Amino acid sequence: MSDRVFEQGWSPAKRLLSRLNAALPNAVSSAGPPLLFGLRLWASVCLALYVAFSLELDKAFWAGTTAAIVCQPQLGASLRKGWFRMIGNLVAAVVIVALTACFPQDRIAFLGLLALWCGVCAFASTLLRNFASYAAALSGYTTAIIASELLGATGGGSPDVFLLAVTRASEVCLGIACAGIVLAGTDLGGARRRLAPLLAKLGAEITGGFADMLARAGPNLPDTQPLRRDLARRVIALDPAVDRAIGESSDVRYHSQTLQTAVYSLFAALDGWRGVAAHLSRLPDGMARHEAQSILRSLPPELRSAPDAVASARWSTDPRGLLRICEGASRTLLALPTPTPSLRLLADQTAKLLAGVRHVLDGLALLVDASAQPLPGRHKLRLSEPDWLPALVNAGRAFVTIGAAALFWVVTAWPSGALAIAFAAIVLLLISPKGDHAPAAAMQFMIGPTFGMLLAGIAGYAVLPALSTFPSFCIALGLFLIPMGFGGYYSQGPVVAVFTGMPVFFMALLAPANQMNYDTVQYYNSVLAVFAGCSAAAVSFRLLPPLSPALRTRRLLALTLRDLRRLATDPVLWTSDDWEGLVYGRLAALPDKAEPLQRGQLMAALSVGRAIVQLSPIVSGLSVAEEFHAALAAVAGGKSVTASTRLAQLDRQLASHSDVDPENALIIEARAQLLVLSEALAEHTVFFDLGASA
Repeated sequence: MSDRVFEQGWSPAKRLLSRLNAALPNAVSSAGPPLLFGLRLWASVCLALYVAFSLELDKAFWAGTTAAIVCQPQLGASLRKGWFRMIGNLVAAVVIVALTACFPQDRIAFLGLLALWCGVCAFASTLLRNFASYAAALSGYTTAIIASELLGATGGGSPDVFLLAVTRASEVCLGIACAGIVLAGTDLGGARRRLAPLLAKLGAEITGGFADMLARAGPNLPDTQPLRRDLARRVIALDPAVDRAIGESSDVRYHSQTLQTAVYSLFAALDGWRGVAAHLSRLPDGMARHEAQSILRSLPPELRSAPDAVASARWSTDPRGLLRICEGASRTLLALPTPTPSLRLLADQTAKLLAGVRHVLDGLALLVDASAQPLPGRHKLRLSEPDWLPALVNAGRAFVTIGAAALFWVVTAWPSGALAIAFAAIVLLLISPKGDHAPAAAMQFMIGPTFGMLLAGIAGYAVLPALSTFPSFCIALGLFLIPMGFGGYYSQGPVVAVFTGMPVFFMALLAPANQMNYDTVQYYNSVLAVFAGCSAAAVSFRLLPPLSPALRTRRLLALTLRDLRRLATDPVLWTSDDWEGLVYGRLAALPDKAEPLQRGQLMAALSVGRAIVQLSPIVSGLSVAEEFHAALAAVAGGKSVTASTRLAQLDRQLASHSDVDPENALIIEARAQLLVLSEALAEHTVFFDLGASA
């Protein structure tokens, strides 16, 4: 306020200058990272082109184009993407050689198998995740790129395929290596440092929110459902950050399963929280308060603190110390005297939450001190594929579209038809894994090539002809690439596709070489081919759209229910790890538009399946296996009310034997799991009875 009073006597120009001076440091600070990324993009492309020109490679521009593709704002993303691109590139080279060797003269079989291979790659890119998905997509469209330079006017193989495949693979690997050198030399890496506080904050919020719920149990018991669902969404959003951290550090990559398990163990912690919250809400206020206090006293103060910045910072700075505290709390809970199944349920579900937190702390210890080895014997989670249908739809779309483009090329004998096929494959395979966002992303992706074409035309015909040295050529490239990198760093939402494609298509259409060829007719043909290929891909997403979010959600729920009924039919064939990996994969695959109730139904299915697996060996030693399997038969038949009735009868039968001292603890444990099973079935009866025969 005093500054404004002081400025009142100044002239307007002086006041404006003063405010600009005050805002300038902030503007420079915020512009630093995107400007640095633009410079990295420019340096990567220039280095790749310099080496390619020095080696006199046939199509040196592919080295520069590859450097533009793999260059990412984060070092981990760039190195990880470059590594997977190298794998995909080598696979593509092998496939194109094999196709040409098998069908050297049969153009129909060659083009048909090329379309089929692209369909297979679309299938794999949908099933895989993150940069592994990218490698599968690249294998398909790199094969199409190499094929576009082999085929004649109407298709067919070439005897030079092996040499060309080796040359293109060398150019692509050169671009990857140059981008990696530039990025590694200008960035010390921060993916681990960025992931650690995110993971720590989630862990602190889960334990702090859980402890707060226990402290307020009774008439003031809070509704924690919205908070748990929001935390589940944030757990899913961690996946790309995890992949960047794995790509950045060789130590973390060696123990990548530990980090992946840490992330998905947050679901286990949320499941334990859900079980406690559901049970406390069913207890009388006095009983709920008393039993919640018994559990709360078993939690150490370090895990009961509010999820503030100080608590989150401790998770990042001393994860191994908290890990020892958490393990001690777990042992205390497991040894806690529990005279009632209700208290045993609360103790077991809290122990489940702490087990998930232990894996989180193990992952945090890896991130903050990768030199320290993860503790041996840790549970390693393997996710199952949630649903095959989206991958099959994407594979069918890629096969039909590329096959139709190849047929059009053969019929019309268009000289640039092969290039159109290549760019149709690029857009199809890159965009297909985006799910229901793919149609809009395909349309937006066309904007990048449009600007790339325009800028390539300006650079190629207005700027480069006046230059004769490589340094001046690099300066000219910088005038285009640095602004592209600057915009790409900040791009969000629909703009991402625009800035992702712009530098790539700019380099591909500019096609710099040792001896530049300024053929306007060839340039216009290339532009038309690129536009036709991108348009064909965009239209294919409209004609054969991906599964809607509502349909995908219904399928994930139906598949989980089907697997749960199979588990209930024969629980001996399942383990807790199998069931958890299956359901965690489907939780991660749920679309953002899924309703909160549907997420709750999947979490309930997780609890039911886990309870069945854990109950099966217990009841087999208590002479009540026949009654238990009768209840499971009702679950498998979609008759939750009947199942709950039989579970209640089984509980009374077990209670009548609770005076036998040697089996007392085992009976209490079995009755606690029966409570978990009964409460989940009662909470989501409509879901568990879905599709049952009358």
